[in-house]
Amino acid sequence: MKLNIALLAGDGIGPEVIDQAVKVCDVIATKFNHEISWKPALTGAAAIDAVGEPYPDETHEICKNSDAVLFGAIGHPRFDNDPSAKVRPEQGLLKMRKALGLFANVRPTFTFPSLLDKSPLKRERIEGTDLVFLRELTGGIYFGEKGRRDGGETAFDNCVYTREEVQRLAKKGFELAMTRSKRLCCVDKANVLETSRLWRETVQAMEKDYPEVEVSYEFVDAVAMRLVQWPNSYDVLITENLFGDILTDEASVISGSMGLMPSASLGSDIGLFEPIHGSYPQATGKNIANPMATVLSAAMMFENFGLHEEGKAIRAAVNKALNEGVVTEDLADGGKAYGTSEVGDWLAANV
Repeated sequence: MKLNIALLAGDGIGPEVIDQAVKVCDVIATKFNHEISWKPALTGAAAIDAVGEPYPDETHEICKNSDAVLFGAIGHPRFDNDPSAKVRPEQGLLKMRKALGLFANVRPTFTFPSLLDKSPLKRERIEGTDLVFLRELTGGIYFGEKGRRDGGETAFDNCVYTREEVQRLAKKGFELAMTRSKRLCCVDKANVLETSRLWRETVQAMEKDYPEVEVSYEFVDAVAMRLVQWPNSYDVLITENLFGDILTDEASVISGSMGLMPSASLGSDIGLFEPIHGSYPQATGKNIANPMATVLSAAMMFENFGLHEEGKAIRAAVNKALNEGVVTEDLADGGKAYGTSEVGDWLAANV
């Protein structure tokens, strides 16, 4: 198979972890007789510095003409610490999601047997956890009208959803549930928010089309609590943009490190694959960042193309590295800590 992949390294540790994923992908391509053409492009703070905006038109052209996007991370402290900044790296991410139609963020949370005792939660609470969040990505409060009034003394952010936006996300949730345990949880705040009531009634109306799927409805605050009590009681969860943003970060640390969790952002055509961690600017250039989430994101990319053996080979190499202690400092726990590039080299050699 010939694959054209847009490569958006971004900011902070993004370039370092992306480099390791490319190493692994190139070995996979050789092993399974594929041809990958990498198309590097600028985004985030790096793009602002180069051309003045975080998602340039040239980057968009490269992305939309590719089969998939492999993405690192964006963000820089100089923007985070400046509330008056008019142009921000994160604006590029929102623009890219909207422009590419990436409306469904797929965020798995699973545990590794060798790391159960590194989780902030007790082993007996997390053992067997294997859940997936589908977060709506291009609507809601992040994209609604926002501004100031009363001379800047009052601020507002509007949360708006259409039934169509809910339906297309829920459809992916139902379809995913059918491939797993046929359990789906719709997360909302329908006792307070009108948008949540729209979510709930829309999903309820879709239940008849998927009679084998058992659907539950839970308020977001209850889910936040239960994620730290019994995360293994969930399977597939669907929710809106803001709730999903918060809950998936909460779920991400269950495994023991944010540096382990991959994600995908999907639409009708192209998919974007990225680690769930941020740009981690404090670690930039120190060769200490964990590249495994990015490598596992590449596994999700192959699987999205239907190349499941390729994804399985990458996952097996990651599990072997964890079992043998070939890990960066976030997982070393007093043992030997390998550098980012060393872990990448080891994974590539063991695929």
